[in-house]
Amino acid sequence: MITGVLLAAGRGDRFGGDKLSARLPDGRPIAAAAAEAMVASLPRVVAVTRPDDEALAAVLEGAGCHVVVCERADEGMGASLACGVTATRAATGWVIALADMPAIRPATIAAIAATLAGGARLAAPTYHGRRGHPVGFAGHFGPELAALGGDEGARHILAGHQADLEFVEVEDPGILYDIDTPTDLARSADDP
Repeated sequence: MITGVLLAAGRGDRFGGDKLSARLPDGRPIAAAAAEAMVASLPRVVAVTRPDDEALAAVLEGAGCHVVVCERADEGMGASLACGVTATRAATGWVIALADMPAIRPATIAAIAATLAGGARLAAPTYHGRRGHPVGFAGHFGPELAALGGDEGARHILAGHQADLEFVEVEDPGILYDIDTPTDLARSADDP
């Protein structure tokens, strides 16, 4: 089964802290909006959180995610991604998303999962030629993903396997819209 992994273990330092609980204009917490899109698109979604963030874990559980606490979250995104993949080793592939990207459409997530199910080893959406998130990894990459650490995430895996990367053109500017600062909340997802 292709499984979603929602990375929600960052500290939000550039935001000034507690970024993922900040409210979008529609009133939802940033992380809840990202989680709801994943849950609407995939049969199973695991959200990776920090050990000291019970409130966020409750929001993500309420959105339908299974929450995994990453004890190594302070090491960075790579450690969180490894934690999520390790917790879902039986998956046939993973759609990896970031909890600070709340505007990705469920149809985009489903398209990445369908591309993996169709035999792609790696899949990523593009909007007007720009690559965005989420990124899909076939089960073949499980050991490499589970061995990640530090803050780089899976960039080096993508860089080392460019020939395997299938692009999925979508009409979804949300694949480029992330929230790093309070000012980003005021920006429209239609203008990433």
